[in-house]
Amino acid sequence: MKTRYLIAVMVIVAAGLVEYGLVSLVNLNDHSASGRTGSPGAPAPTTSNAPPPVYDVTSLIKSTHKFVGVTVSGAPGSMAPIDAFAQAIARKPNIIEFYEGFMDGFDASGVRRAYQYGALPLISWEPTKVPMASIAAGDKDEYVKAFARDVRTLNLPVAITLAHEMNGNWYPWGRQKTTAASFVAAWRHVHSIFVSVGATNVIWVWTPNVINPAPRVRLGPLYPGDAYVDWVGMDGYYTHKGQKTFSTLFGPTISSVRKFTKKPILIVETGAESGSSRPTEITDLFHGVTHTPGFIGFIWFDNRGSGSWRIDADRASVTAFKRGARSSEFGYDVHGRATTGAG
Repeated sequence: MKTRYLIAVMVIVAAGLVEYGLVSLVNLNDHSASGRTGSPGAPAPTTSNAPPPVYDVTSLIKSTHKFVGVTVSGAPGSMAPIDAFAQAIARKPNIIEFYEGFMDGFDASGVRRAYQYGALPLISWEPTKVPMASIAAGDKDEYVKAFARDVRTLNLPVAITLAHEMNGNWYPWGRQKTTAASFVAAWRHVHSIFVSVGATNVIWVWTPNVINPAPRVRLGPLYPGDAYVDWVGMDGYYTHKGQKTFSTLFGPTISSVRKFTKKPILIVETGAESGSSRPTEITDLFHGVTHTPGFIGFIWFDNRGSGSWRIDADRASVTAFKRGARSSEFGYDVHGRATTGAG
């Protein structure tokens, strides 16, 4: 009898342990699911000590929606300027561009703030004090590896454009001090280091200036190749003395680029100088980006630089921007959620 009684007790205890284990597993799975970011590209949660799977940026690279972004002084160190811009145009920007010097540390906090806002962070990485030939030779490999590891550790989507407007002569890495071969070698070298440490959560954006100021400078020799580039960027502004339409401002560069790549095109810097023509030029910009094949969006330079590009005090320009940004093509964030306005 005692033996039968003991066996019965053991069976009951075992069943209880199994039930407890199943309930615990369900609770653990529920907790993990609630901790996901909601992004189609976000890595699955992990309970091991191994790093989580790298953020998959494929859906962003191949997005069927368009980006309307901004770069504004103070952001993303503070998101207040972004909030003010979003309120003005009644649309949350879904790219936030900012600038970092080559040899500066990776701004993980800024990237995190931009991503939490619902925007793709885009870093314009400027090698002001380091020759491209030195980068290509590996002289700064330890720095690049550390930067890349930090990008991988944060594990959020980041777009990077290295040494933008390289076809101009106004930056130290421009054509007067850097050969096309050195530029390409440096770009490929940096890209390869990122891949080697697993930082594939980067969207690489190769960004020349529009060719109008230097039409004889060939872009083809400056292109690192499709294996090293995800998007083609362009910097170009509507100015009082320059081109007045999307086709004249960007058309020649589009024709040049399409001779060697079919990669998507993002206007990384643009703006229109203040004046009576600015609302029309903003409307033209939205129309061009929306209806030109291969274009995925633009980033408005809402700062005071070589011209007065800010639109916050220009009611007619803000109205034109609102009208263009109202399109549902621009209404989504990087978490995969649709947006209906600045709120």
